[in-house]
Amino acid sequence: MNNETTTLISLKEAMKRVDHKLQALEAQFKELDFSKDNLTQKFEQHSKTLASQIAQDELWTAVLALGFTSTELSILYSYVIEVLICLHTRVLEKLPDLMRGLPTLASVLRRKVKNKHIRVVWESVLEEYGLQEGDITALCTFFIAHGNKAEHYIAKVRQMYIRDITFLITNMVKHQALQDGLLRAVQVIEKGKAVKAPEEQKSSLKEMIPSVKN
Repeated sequence: MNNETTTLISLKEAMKRVDHKLQALEAQFKELDFSKDNLTQKFEQHSKTLASQIAQDELWTAVLALGFTSTELSILYSYVIEVLICLHTRVLEKLPDLMRGLPTLASVLRRKVKNKHIRVVWESVLEEYGLQEGDITALCTFFIAHGNKAEHYIAKVRQMYIRDITFLITNMVKHQALQDGLLRAVQVIEKGKAVKAPEEQKSSLKEMIPSVKN
């Protein structure tokens, strides 16, 4: 075996070693990349959870800080409870076979998380009434916070005490999500469906109409 052949064999072996090292490095980079993606997903999920928790804390603070009189609070509670009952009743109308398994609105909210059929029906009911999940969160929070000390007033009694409930809510409730939820609750009870605000209508139109380039 001459020197050239020996050198060629040594070169091939060296190239194989280099190739093996490159493959090992590639595998390490893939593992690091996977770990990075995994950490990024966990961070994003944690950020969403934290943001959601902050939003919930702000909502609870706003609900507990409402400066209504007991009568005003009861009138708002009346709208809230009527909407929640209305939603539950409508869900049961669409899911008669599950009536026993969904005795309360809370059971609907709990089971829709894992049950796609219930979730689809729930979303369709919200759409019927012009409501959003954020509205339900606000209304349920209000109900939990004030339901034990408020009374239910029928429509005629409500009108005797307060002529313009919309003005009262707009003037007294500064938390936007809570204000929106209460206003929509009033609209559902008085008009049968919540009406989108002008800003929401513009946003919806922008989503429906594609941008036109000159």
